[in-house]
Amino acid sequence: MSTGSGAASAPAPTPTTPTARKSSMFSSLKVRNYRLFFIGQVVSNTGTWMQRIAQDWLVLSLTGSSAAVGITTALQFLPMLLFGLYGGVLVDRLPKRPTLLVTQSSMALTGLALAALTLTGHVQVWHVYVAAFAVGLATVVDNPARQSFVTEMVGTAQLQNAVSLNSANFQSARLVGPAVAGLLITGVGTGWAFLLNGLSFVAPITGLLLMRARELHVIERAPRSKGQLREGLRYVAGRPDLIWPIVLVGFIGTFGFNFPVWLSAYADDVFHAGAGAYSLFNTLMAVGSLIGALLAARRGTARMRLLIAAAATFGLLEVVAALTPSYWLFALFMVPLGVFGMTVNVTANTAVQMSTDPAMRGRVMALFMMVFVGGTPLGAPLVGWVTDTYGAHVGFALGGIVSAAAAAAIGLALVRIGGLKVSVGWHRGYPRVRFVPRERELATA
Repeated sequence: MSTGSGAASAPAPTPTTPTARKSSMFSSLKVRNYRLFFIGQVVSNTGTWMQRIAQDWLVLSLTGSSAAVGITTALQFLPMLLFGLYGGVLVDRLPKRPTLLVTQSSMALTGLALAALTLTGHVQVWHVYVAAFAVGLATVVDNPARQSFVTEMVGTAQLQNAVSLNSANFQSARLVGPAVAGLLITGVGTGWAFLLNGLSFVAPITGLLLMRARELHVIERAPRSKGQLREGLRYVAGRPDLIWPIVLVGFIGTFGFNFPVWLSAYADDVFHAGAGAYSLFNTLMAVGSLIGALLAARRGTARMRLLIAAAATFGLLEVVAALTPSYWLFALFMVPLGVFGMTVNVTANTAVQMSTDPAMRGRVMALFMMVFVGGTPLGAPLVGWVTDTYGAHVGFALGGIVSAAAAAAIGLALVRIGGLKVSVGWHRGYPRVRFVPRERELATA
């Protein structure tokens, strides 16, 4: 993202910039409509995390197979891979708030249906597969609609802060959801986690209904016409600042974010600690993710170099964690993994949203989510098979190696394309490595 205009007018904003940054972490919550949305999502996201944990553990209990957990994850994200771009076209055409009311209601019904099957003792693994696929179908429209609706609630000035707080919202719910799910699974069974998830959607639906339509920054919807899907692809193809973040998160999402497969295998097969350990791993990762999201809310920009550095560190941490023999040390590694994983997610998401024309945002964000989330149907079964065949250590390490290699390759490609080279020096008594234009390096030689 260009910062040239800011540099040109640097003297004027100097006195106010620090204050703005200090007060910016929760500034978008001052907007009433966004505040209603945020509160509803806290409740709903908590239920979603409860269902994720219960769903993975139920499949593992029914089948005893990490590959089956991978298939469940794949089915939930397969619709995004198959239909994600079409979902973005629909979102650019449809009013966002009524669309979200439909998608949120459909996901609530899915959770309640799975709860009924489980609590009555009739659940079979194929029921879980169908439920996961149904949630995935709703997500095809729900994800880009929620991403695009953020701009309508807060406007462009608060967009980056709201995107970061959305991630913090999701991760704070991740702190509570797995812990509650672990208690429910060990205490009364997985069915109650599904039931509470279905009921949790009352909160976001109520929040959407209570919003004041006159306070929304409504964006003109794209008229129905032929070629809108191709138009969106051409738009992204002509924008390197959009392509590179999307490509990188594609590799990370496909190979590096298969935690349901790995963590359930570590809890059950490596450490033999049961559902409580699986819940603990997810909770500690959520702590790190929440820290990463809040740090992102304080940052003023989303830089590509930060994205690449975070992705490379994330991959290396996965490799080190995979080789850790100690239960508690492995658990502690979940915190930095959460920090850097969330930094990748928020930085890429913010960079893409802020660089996209509002009229194209639904299609661009659908492509972003299709690549980031839709790659899971390809990666999860493969990672599950590797985990079952060669063990959890190998499966986890493989995901980290691919993630780090993708970050390194894209970083080197950007260095070459941008005509940059490595500059090593000292800054305030510390060594500093950075990339600078070749001309600048020659001028200072």
